[in-house]
Amino acid sequence: MLDSERDNIAQMKAGQEKHAPLASEHEREEFAGRLVHLSNTQRQAVEEILSSRDQITGLDGVAGAGKTTSLAAIREAAERQGYQVEGLAPTSRAAQQLEEAGIHSNTLQHHLARSHANDAGRHLYVVDESSLTSTRQVNEFLHRLHDQDRALFVGDTRQHQGVEAGRPFQQFQEAGMQTAHLDEIIRQRDPALKEAVEQLAHGQVREAVENLKQQGRVHEIPNREERLDAIVKAYAEQPERTLVVSPDNRSRQEINARIHEQLQSIGRVAEQEQRVTVLVPRQEMTGADRQWAAQYEPGDIVRYTRGSKAVGIETGEYVRVATVDRERNLLTVERANGQEVTYDPNRLHGVSVYREVERQFSIGDRVQFTTPYRDEHIANRQLGTVERIDSEGNLQIRMDSGREVQFNIREHPHLDYGYAVTSHSSQGTTADRVLIHVDTEQTHEQLINSRLVYVSVSRARYDAQIYTNDAGKLDQELSRDVSKQAALEMEHEIASKCQVYAIESARDQSITQSHGHAEGSSLEH
Repeated sequence: MLDSERDNIAQMKAGQEKHAPLASEHEREEFAGRLVHLSNTQRQAVEEILSSRDQITGLDGVAGAGKTTSLAAIREAAERQGYQVEGLAPTSRAAQQLEEAGIHSNTLQHHLARSHANDAGRHLYVVDESSLTSTRQVNEFLHRLHDQDRALFVGDTRQHQGVEAGRPFQQFQEAGMQTAHLDEIIRQRDPALKEAVEQLAHGQVREAVENLKQQGRVHEIPNREERLDAIVKAYAEQPERTLVVSPDNRSRQEINARIHEQLQSIGRVAEQEQRVTVLVPRQEMTGADRQWAAQYEPGDIVRYTRGSKAVGIETGEYVRVATVDRERNLLTVERANGQEVTYDPNRLHGVSVYREVERQFSIGDRVQFTTPYRDEHIANRQLGTVERIDSEGNLQIRMDSGREVQFNIREHPHLDYGYAVTSHSSQGTTADRVLIHVDTEQTHEQLINSRLVYVSVSRARYDAQIYTNDAGKLDQELSRDVSKQAALEMEHEIASKCQVYAIESARDQSITQSHGHAEGSSLEH
């Protein structure tokens, strides 16, 4: 990781002041007339990026600052200069949002997996949600850049960070990457809510929470059952364009089930329901975990995003874990045809791990896709409403975009209720109203933090309500910083501690020797 981080920074610095601006001064002056719809800060950010002579630049914007609108203007100007503009993102949802800016996009993983032998011309790669990327991904991406290519990293260092190791977007900025900033929030339409979001964007969590309390947007309900019932009731009273955010999967699933039942009882969702088997990601397993047999359990479902001729596994295939040999680090999996295959998971990368669970869906239920459905061009975490479902698992869903999709659940068993989501899943979405669940006692403390409250509250256009067990401790709990350390920081920290230890050891040794000499002198006398 140290080598990768040093290499990333070295490549970023090596590309500084080495290129012509994305658009010349004359071209930027001509293009300025097409930017009248942008705010002053958006126009300033676009101008800074188009005038940059660096191969790698950044655009850091607070939540709701209109990054998509700014990127649309950058794309248009770059294409006028002969650049092929391509969008990349660590999630399929973020990639789809880039499409809204007119930028042809894919996931960063897909980009790294494909061959680039026929990539002619010069490219401007726009890497969105860069705070979610890993050091290794960015390192591989940078090594694939051609001399004439440019890269624009886009994100928000205050939002959630990626699961895998590293925080390259923030590290690049700290190392001197030229970065344009979008600090003017335009999403929130309620002035009081906007003020609280601005405080959160500037790291003033305690002040923001107190502000939300004064606005009557924080509700203390110590009893867990009563608190969840209050969230469910609030949702049912105004379900349109309302999103529930809960930090952990256990509470999210419970809230989803309760809302489903409540909407059935008031007639918003059909009483008749169909029981289907779906796959739920084992989100606690990181990429490193998936290399160790001990992390798997019999019955787990494994999907291979990359096949293996050596093992005999096809790309996209699903298998079930039969046995786990922890000592020899071997997995035995059963294929759909009954054949068993044994292999070392450390030798086979590109896998996703799931558990089978049952869900009861009804006509009218809000649902979310939990992995991309490429056949239907649906991104991960996209939301829709069930319009038809039968006992054979045939579904018709109207997506929030208005498009209808039809499929059998066995073709794509990655579906869940869409009433409540985690804050990680909510990143990149917008709703009119957001209901936020914060349990400071039963939720793991690392999930209650400053990034949770910033991301969750900033999703809302008009209203955000927080439901908690202890309003008095809320500001303290939500002020928790869970920022990841980079390897270079850890190295510096360890080196500093070692230096202090060496100084203290030398001092102690000197004192011991001094005492010994004094004792020897007194014996002589």
